[in-house]
Amino acid sequence: MSAFALSCPNANGRGFHQPKSSRRRGLEFATLLAMAIVLGLASPAAAQTIPQIMEPTAPPWNAQRIFDPTPLPELAAPENREPVAPEDMPVMQRQQPGYEPVGIRDGSWMFLPSFLAGGFYDSNVFSSNFLKRSDIAATIEPMLRAYTLWERHGIDVTLDAQEIAYNGNPGLNQTNASLKGNAWYDISHDTTLLTNFQIAHLNLAVGSLSSPAGAVQPTPYDLFSGDVSLRKEFNRLITSFGFRTDSYDYGSTRAADGTVIDQSSLSGQIYSLHGRADYTISSIFGVFVAAEGNDRNVKGLPGQPLDSQGYRALSGVTFGLTNLISGEIGAGYVQQQFVDPTIGTIAGPSYRALLTWRPTRLIDINFKAEQLVTETAQTSSSGVLANALQLGIDYELRRNVVFSATGAYEVDRFFGMIRKDDVITTDQRVKYKLSRYGSIAVYHTYTNRNSDVPIFSYDKHQVGLNVTAQF
Repeated sequence: MSAFALSCPNANGRGFHQPKSSRRRGLEFATLLAMAIVLGLASPAAAQTIPQIMEPTAPPWNAQRIFDPTPLPELAAPENREPVAPEDMPVMQRQQPGYEPVGIRDGSWMFLPSFLAGGFYDSNVFSSNFLKRSDIAATIEPMLRAYTLWERHGIDVTLDAQEIAYNGNPGLNQTNASLKGNAWYDISHDTTLLTNFQIAHLNLAVGSLSSPAGAVQPTPYDLFSGDVSLRKEFNRLITSFGFRTDSYDYGSTRAADGTVIDQSSLSGQIYSLHGRADYTISSIFGVFVAAEGNDRNVKGLPGQPLDSQGYRALSGVTFGLTNLISGEIGAGYVQQQFVDPTIGTIAGPSYRALLTWRPTRLIDINFKAEQLVTETAQTSSSGVLANALQLGIDYELRRNVVFSATGAYEVDRFFGMIRKDDVITTDQRVKYKLSRYGSIAVYHTYTNRNSDVPIFSYDKHQVGLNVTAQF
């Protein structure tokens, strides 16, 4: 799905005037709110444990994504700061004048409706090495976003749905729907309360890491998640602390012979506490420490629960050399202790890095390296230690034409079963903005999963075209 960014200040500029410092702050909020929406809309990668490269989340929303790189704060007084020009924004976030959505304003609310229609060809719809079938599918995705234009505080909600219909394999059809939102409350000029939530009905794609072996239909599940975080600034020291919960309720899928495969073993709740502290040493350099503890109550299979408790802690440096290169490098320790003795404890050094190099204003080159621990349920309960390297480029060919390409290599090591997978993925996309009312995008993705357990090995191509209308 193509990324997009929406600028509240641009919308405000058509209705009322804001002081320079307020516009600057509004721009920051708009950028990170847009990225939150993009993340919420993105479908889980069918083959990867670690998501594709994403742009860093700007303050204050890094309080809820504490391991993501964050830009260094500006040390200049607010009244001396200039709004960020579109050409100085990351390629995938910038809104060129004349191509931003119009929106519908009602009092202090702005509404942004859009509708996507498209289709794609899939060379291996079952993501299988023994049941290889190709097919074409149509997709439609209506969406309505609404956000406030208040001077202080704010609410941003999105209602979206997705319908995918296959031509020759109707069992793969799926319907997804989601209501998600973000809100912030300025307690004082240096203290902000942040919240977000999502209520959704989604589907695990056939061949995804948590889809059972032999499944020929998506696995439906319901999701409820929420986060509450408090962010506090002490001059050059910025701290945050928060709590998050995710609740999953999985249904069942079917095998090729019609057998029902119960996936309720994946159902459960995940609770986490997270905190982070950043200290800005100079305008180009800072240090940070971040930690997250979790309690995962996942049902698992009879006699093989997936319950676990663990933590992840990283510390490192944040840097920003003007607009040329920026990012964050962190190292630390991760531990996840599973109740099931066949999985045991997964522990060891951990790392995360995301760097962005902008050799010109038209090109962003992103690099990401990360390690994390999660769990899955295939034919038996297991934990997963994933390591990934990703490299991507975003190139603005013209003001209304953007080309993006990403390549990734991931190694998934399983605990609780003898299995190790190597995953290679590529993704190329071109988006052509016709006007502020519509755009066309074409894309190609390739996935190759090479597993020690042959039944999980496969490769596939997807080629698609999307047309989006917006107002």
